[in-house]
Parts: sequence; C-alpha cells; structure tokens
Amino acid sequence: MKILIVDDEKLIRDGLKRMLEFQEHEVFTAKNGLEALLWLRDNTVDLVVTDIIMPEKDGIEVILAIRKDRPEQKIIAISGGGRINAQDHLEIALQLGVNAVLSKPFSANELFNKIDEVFA
Repeated sequence: MKILIVDDEKLIRDGLKRMLEFQEHEVFTAKNGLEALLWLRDNTVDLVVTDIIMPEKDGIEVILAIRKDRPEQKIIAISGGGRINAQDHLEIALQLGVNAVLSKPFSANELFNKIDEVFA
C-alpha cells in the first residue's frame, strides 16, 4: 500500500515511516500541508496520514483540499493537541469526513489496527 505521512515533527514523520515500511508499505512524507498538497497534485496514494497542527497549511486545510479533489481518498488524522486538546481537533477532522483518527502518542499496533479498520 502507498501511504503519505504529513507531520511537521521530523521524529514523528521518520518514526511512522519506519513503522509502516517494516509492514511492507511504500511510504512518502511531507513536512507540512502545503508540501503534501503540492506532492498530491502529481501523485496518488492509498492512504494519507496527516497531523492537524502544522505550519504552512494545517491538517484541516489538507483534509478539506483532499475531500474537494478526491472525495474517495482514505485519510487518518492524528493530533497531539495544541492550544485546544487533541480530541477537539480530531472531532473536527471526523466532521470533515476523515476515515479514522488517532491521538498522539499512539503505538504501532494502534496505527496498524486503524489502517486495517479503514480498509476493512
């Protein structure tokens, strides 16, 4: 499966990439929403995993743009919070039509289970 990870924190981005590659996925990364949307203009993936709080374009903007151009795209939103708690951000993401949400920190198994749920 092809997966795009969008997160401004390099350690999280790299950790998720390693976890998913260990499961034999082809993984691409973007450090913010703007980079992700530019990359998605010319590329397709089976799944987008996006953080919510990011510079340039946040995860909400990414979700809205993807839903407008590719309504069938599978998306998992992740968040560790920010000025408001993570669950509030994730509730907004669910209202915008993401397929699943995860609150940071989460385990590899929690991520794998969410991916399985999304594609079940």
